[in-house]
Amino acid sequence: MRFRHGSGEDVHLGYCTNVHPAEDLAGILDQLDTYAVPVREQLAADRLGVGLWLAQPVAAALAGDPGATLRLRTELGRRGLEVVTLNGFPYQGFHQPVVKHAVYRPDWSSRLRLEYTVDLARVLALLLPEDVTTGSISTLPFGWRAGWTADRHVQSLRNLVELGRGLKDVRHDSGRTIKVALEPEPGCVVETTGEAAHHLSHLDPDHFGICLDVCHLAVAFEDPHEALRKLDRAGVSIVKAQLSCALHAERPADPDVRRALAAFTEPRFLHQTRRAGAPPTGVDDLPQALAGPLAMNRDAPWRSHFHVPLHADPEPPLTSTRPVLRQALAALLAADRPGTTHLDVETYTWSVLPTPPRTAKELAAGIAAELDWTRRELLTLGLTEQASPSAVKRSSP
Repeated sequence: MRFRHGSGEDVHLGYCTNVHPAEDLAGILDQLDTYAVPVREQLAADRLGVGLWLAQPVAAALAGDPGATLRLRTELGRRGLEVVTLNGFPYQGFHQPVVKHAVYRPDWSSRLRLEYTVDLARVLALLLPEDVTTGSISTLPFGWRAGWTADRHVQSLRNLVELGRGLKDVRHDSGRTIKVALEPEPGCVVETTGEAAHHLSHLDPDHFGICLDVCHLAVAFEDPHEALRKLDRAGVSIVKAQLSCALHAERPADPDVRRALAAFTEPRFLHQTRRAGAPPTGVDDLPQALAGPLAMNRDAPWRSHFHVPLHADPEPPLTSTRPVLRQALAALLAADRPGTTHLDVETYTWSVLPTPPRTAKELAAGIAAELDWTRRELLTLGLTEQASPSAVKRSSP
């Protein structure tokens, strides 16, 4: 889906396919038929953006076979789908029974991460629609903080500098600019936008910036307007925004609230949890916050890194950080120029909700509802939805 900002720039909206488990090309096409096409149809949209997640093996295969990548682009077009952004954070195995800290490996101190991201850039340059010249790839913010050393940080910076050279080569060869966006996340080397402003100010601004994940922003109790001001002062661009909501508990001392939170403990993903304060404090996972030697103080609100659907609050007494998402959208899009032109709905946790969708049809309906909620928010902010050139041509007399 594309929207026109008052500045005349197009803003792209889609959803991230890391919600689906496929890690090979045949599976990816099948999931597009099963989910993305029904989502597009439910939205009555002539085209839908998909933020593809390509696991390392399929990314390497496509990068080594440009013909296969172009065929994938054709298959996307036949389905009314387009790609302007990739999620390059999970390397592979994102839907294993237990993921937790494995999602941060390999980190940026490893050449495996460098090679994977270069492959993604080569693939994305071929997948971009004909009228789009810039694509984005989100990636992890260096790595997980535990065990991070000065040597690993230096090696990470070397790999990112080498990536910058690779991105220049992609631009020279394809005429397309691919930007890589480091995504601050609680518990990582870069947790906040302030830390991102410091680290990213040393990288090539033509090819690097930040991925603003609004769930992560909310868990860190950051104010969206202030976060954007910090980035602007540092000259760091927002390459893409991942639209997401965190789990919010206003009164964690209430036994009913703790019981409700316990329903969100699950074995697959890590749910970093923070308590409001200056600065916020917290632990690496929701079960640790609720009980045991690291149990968190209950005298202030908690937020947990559990991506909950954008359009619907969890059951009371819990809520979501949807107000923060609304503030972030306004901060990004109410100005004279859009703060970013790539918006990706990223609720990858549907399958581990306390009451998950039971069928593919239910999941597609949920994703469509999130996108419809976002569409209405963008229209409220003054953007206008755009038909694709092919649709305009078909409707002309």
